[in-house]
Amino acid sequence: MLSRIFGLFAQVERPQERAEGGLGIGLSLVRSLTEMHGGSVGAHSAGPGRGSEFVVRWPLLGEETPAGVEVPPEEAPPTERAIRVLLVDDNVDATESLAMLLRLWGHEVAVAHDGPAALRAAAACRPGVALLDIGLPGMDGYELARQLRRQPGLERTALVALTGWGQEEDRRRSQEAGFDHHLVKPVELSDLQTLLAQAQPQETSS
Repeated sequence: MLSRIFGLFAQVERPQERAEGGLGIGLSLVRSLTEMHGGSVGAHSAGPGRGSEFVVRWPLLGEETPAGVEVPPEEAPPTERAIRVLLVDDNVDATESLAMLLRLWGHEVAVAHDGPAALRAAAACRPGVALLDIGLPGMDGYELARQLRRQPGLERTALVALTGWGQEEDRRRSQEAGFDHHLVKPVELSDLQTLLAQAQPQETSS
């Protein structure tokens, strides 16, 4: 898991323990914040029962850069403009944490925790991207996507399934429901950033 734990919603599977323990967002936030400041973060372990070491590194520069030391260029922001994002998940804590991360990236974020609330939020904010969990209570993500596709003004909205379900049947169903993308948890932050960078910003509703 060392190569995956910094992915969004990543969790280490432990038999006979609660599958829902932890949100799987904290380490993604750590990596994002660290990289925004020009640093890096890594994890190391000698094996089961030997503990884990997490190392965060930031560049430390004085008034003058020593000879032979290259200063890394500033990274460009994930997108050149803010995207209006609708985030829908019934896990309140995980949703708020991901919303915080998206706002750190400079995006506008609306949050909903069920289908009806998501439809109201979409009509109000007309998002450029909608990140939808599939396993929502009542109206699931598939039905929500179908209803969003029927809403006027959302023709250019990119619908993204953000889910733990990644079998071929799940991908087929999401495509049939109108999703443009299907991301399986844990999600690489770079994949999410790339997707948002490709999205078309919506015009403000009148």
